[in-house]
Amino acid sequence: MVDDLELQESDEQDLFEHLRIVVDKGQALLRIDKFLINRIENASRNRIQNAIAAGTVLVNGQQVKASYKVKPLDVISVVLPHPPRDTEIYPENIPLDIYYEDDDLLIVNKPAGMVVHPGYNNYSGTLVNALVYHFSKFPELPGNDGRPGLVHRIDKDTSGLLVIGKNEWALTYLAKQFFDHTITRKYIALVWGDLSEDGTITGYIGRSLKDRKVMAVYNTPDKGKWSVTHYRVLERLNYVTLIECQLETGRTHQIRAHLQSIGHPLFSDAVYGGDRILKGTIFSKYKQFVENCFTLLPRQALHAQSLGFQHPTSKKQLEFTSPLPTDFSLCLEKWQGYALANG
Repeated sequence: MVDDLELQESDEQDLFEHLRIVVDKGQALLRIDKFLINRIENASRNRIQNAIAAGTVLVNGQQVKASYKVKPLDVISVVLPHPPRDTEIYPENIPLDIYYEDDDLLIVNKPAGMVVHPGYNNYSGTLVNALVYHFSKFPELPGNDGRPGLVHRIDKDTSGLLVIGKNEWALTYLAKQFFDHTITRKYIALVWGDLSEDGTITGYIGRSLKDRKVMAVYNTPDKGKWSVTHYRVLERLNYVTLIECQLETGRTHQIRAHLQSIGHPLFSDAVYGGDRILKGTIFSKYKQFVENCFTLLPRQALHAQSLGFQHPTSKKQLEFTSPLPTDFSLCLEKWQGYALANG
């Protein structure tokens, strides 16, 4: 059963704020860093200067330096990561599968079944609880305060890679890349049915009018947020298809809702109807085969396989890839065997 927590897991837009400020006609000339400190709640000098240095502060559409003097009627656009709200999160000694770590960031391979951030009905055992424990062993870094910084999330029962900002500079720089859709994210998914060709799914994602715990895809902007998923076929396996999905936006349940909207829900996705036999034969042997696959993979067949982004300090382009977890790979092997045996 899905709860409101899981509906908050995936939408990166919720992890940072986009502010638009039109300067008053009577505003005296003032450095932009000082102006923003006075105008934005909970904005420290360090937080504002990091944002300016990362290029997330624009005046009339152009990046500016901290010394820029604000003028009357300037239009200022700011993207800031939300300040940490995990001051009451207790550290827990939960093992982490760390793919990479330096002074600025951490790449974690999250297992299926782990919630990313504490919330309703899930106050312990989360990735953030584990990260707080892990970070407590590190020297304090400016702007870090020993707390991990999320710039994106993946659903509880989705496995795969997450990048964590370890200080305010890294958090701001990474948030800008997510906001600009320059982060490369690829997922591996097993879906019901035969997808005949590669494609792109678009639409406005919002809560379903029938069930608020499920996301739906709409044609009009008044019902949701714009979303784009590109997919390409990797392998056709009779009644299911293995695909790679590349996210252009990061909405809640985006891949799951998108694929269900075109009639190809994720295999074993209980929330979006993929946990029952949707394609195939009526023979009992086939039904038993599919049930065995559900047992091997008792969650949606979705894995966040790769992440690509520019490093906050070195500016080098980094790429990380993680293999399919055991439950997914065993299920896939069964379908590959079935396809081979049944032509």
